[in-house]
Parts: sequence; C-alpha cells; structure tokens
Amino acid sequence: MTLATQRLRVLCAGIFSLLLTLGVARFAYTPLLPLMQSQAGLGLADAGWLAAINYVGYLCGALLASLISDLRLKDRLYRWGILVAILSTLVMALSTELWVWALSRFVAGLSSAAGMLLGSALILNWLMRHGLRSELGIHFAGIGLGIALCAALVGLLDQWLDWREQWLMLTLFGLLLAVPALRWLPPPDTSGKTTTGAAMPDNPPSRLYLQVFMAAYFCTGVGYVVSATFIVAIVEQLPGLGGRGNLAFLLLGIGAAPACILWDLVARRTGELNALILAALLQVLGILLPVLHHSLWAALTGAWLFGATFIGMVSLVLTMAGRYYPTRPARMMGRMTLAYGVAQIIGPALVGVLATRFGGYAIGLWCAAAVMLLGAVLLVGLKWVERRDACVTAVCPE
Repeated sequence: MTLATQRLRVLCAGIFSLLLTLGVARFAYTPLLPLMQSQAGLGLADAGWLAAINYVGYLCGALLASLISDLRLKDRLYRWGILVAILSTLVMALSTELWVWALSRFVAGLSSAAGMLLGSALILNWLMRHGLRSELGIHFAGIGLGIALCAALVGLLDQWLDWREQWLMLTLFGLLLAVPALRWLPPPDTSGKTTTGAAMPDNPPSRLYLQVFMAAYFCTGVGYVVSATFIVAIVEQLPGLGGRGNLAFLLLGIGAAPACILWDLVARRTGELNALILAALLQVLGILLPVLHHSLWAALTGAWLFGATFIGMVSLVLTMAGRYYPTRPARMMGRMTLAYGVAQIIGPALVGVLATRFGGYAIGLWCAAAVMLLGAVLLVGLKWVERRDACVTAVCPE
C-alpha cells in the first residue's frame, strides 16, 4: 500500500470516527430535542441538564486523555469509545426515564472525548511520524459533516418516524460508520521518532501562556455550547419560524464541514492567534443574529456563521497543541478541553434555567455572546504573553 493511500485511509478513519462520536452520539441530540420535547415530554430545564451531563462525560474523558501518555492504551480506549458511542445512541431509544437518558448522555460524552482527543492524537502522531503535514483540518471536517448529516437525516425522517425510531435509525447509521473508523486506523508506533529516524521533541509553551489560553478557551466554550445545544429550539421559538429549526442546524453543519480547512488557510496567512481572534468575533455575531433580527435569513446566517467558526477554533487550538507536544499531543489537548468542558457543563444548565425563568433563550444568547467577547479579549492578551515569552530567549527590541 502506498503512503498516499495509507494517509487517505487514516484521515478517513478519523473523519468517520468523528461522524459517529460527535455527529451521532453527541450532536444528534440537538435536532431531536424539539421532537423529544413534544413527543416524550422532555422539559426545557431537563433538556439543559441532559446537555450539561453530556459535557460532564466529555470533561471526564478529556481529563483521562490528559493523563494518558501510552499510545497503545490511547488506541485501545479510542476503539472502546467507538463501540460505546453506538451503545449510548441505542439506549436513548430504549427508555423514557430521565435517569436513563442522563446515563446515555454521560457515556456519549466519554465516547466523544475518545473520538475527538484520543483519535486526533493518534492521527496527528501517525502523520508527523511519516513526515506528513499535520492535516487535522481535514480530520476535523468530520464534526461538521456529522452535524450536517444528522440534521439532514432527522429532517428527512421526521415525517415518517417518531423520536424513538429516529434514535434507532441513528444507531444503525453509527454501526456503518464504526467499520472504517476501527479498521483503517493502524496500531500506533511508540518509538517517538519519524519513519526516517528523526526525533520528535516537545516544545511546550510557558505556564502563563497556557493559563491565559485556557481561560480564553473556557470563554469560547460557553459561546459554543449555548448555540450548539439550543440552536434548533431557539429557531423553533422565533415568531413565524416554526418547523425551520432543523434547517438552521443543517446550515450550521454545512458551515462547519469545510471550516477547519478554511481556517487553516487563514492561519497560514495571519498566524494562528490572529485567526482565532477573527473567528471569535465572527462567532459573537453568529450567536446574536437570531436575537437582533427575528427573521429566517438572520437565523440561517447566524447558524451558518456559528458553524463556520466554532469548529475552526477547535481545530486551530488542537493543532497548536500538536505543535507544542508532537509526541504527546493529547496532553495539552486534554488540558484545553478541560477548560472547554467546564464551560460546556455550566452553559447548558444555566441557559436551561434562564429559558424556563424568562420563557425564551434571548437572555442566554446575550450572556453567551458577552462571555465569547471576553474570550476574544483574552486572545488579544495572549499575543502580549507570546511576545513576552519570546524575550526570555531573545534580545527584545528597545
């Protein structure tokens, strides 16, 4: 098998793993949320708590990923995560008990961390070991494709199947995705060297840099999770937009699918931090558009803009982690995701409570946009930290 064929299979394994662990196991809950509210009696506050529990599972998975350095153990847990993603999707169809749904969402969060962090680390390690560019932008396209495909499936099947039957169909879809996700990712090489024998040294950032970066990533996590969890329900509640929620989620996925590749191109021209700042500001606009103008074009544009930015930011951050830790990328990936994950626990639960208290999601969106803007300010501050750190090893200009 040629190296080009191997590269294609490895990248496709990553894409299919993200289609399953993120698209199906995690994000299918969003387009199915209105259906579960109307057919299964799921309340607003409970919907927020289920999303929060999902992110608790993701946070636990991120913590585990940050502590594991053994590539073989990462590989085993990644493969278990693929199977757990299928099981957690199936469980959603088997009960109407809130505690069962909560358990499913927690386990789905664990599987999401396996696909997102362990899978990404294994793929990045394989690419760098073979002297190939860290094309995680292609890999992370699986998240946007997963969102778009799940939204399309839910929208297509909505007229024939109820909420329970749709979870069962998604389980079957997940089984198909699991085959290439498991078969096409080869076992990891633990030598710590490239195929030419060159060493792969780590180059970690300073402690202050990492702390500010984590704080900024926490803020972006708040901005992300509110729209990612409630976008369908938000659009459904807008005057005259009933029945258009899944269309907004589909636009979100369409915007997200090529976003990682596009933001990688932006980062090559402007630098990674400048690209992150621009994406953060555009995401603020995407979050607020449905609130600022109650129209279909605003809702769809906001959803597309949100999709085109949030996954690009994740890709940029995790690619930076791989650059700092080429032999142990999951170490920084896990730490950054811990900050992102804490935000994802707080955000949905708080917005669910606010939606119940005020009868809508507008207040929650304004709060999310404000926190997101703070994250952009912290990213600007990170440029100063970067310059300060550069002065430690070089002569600073007068």
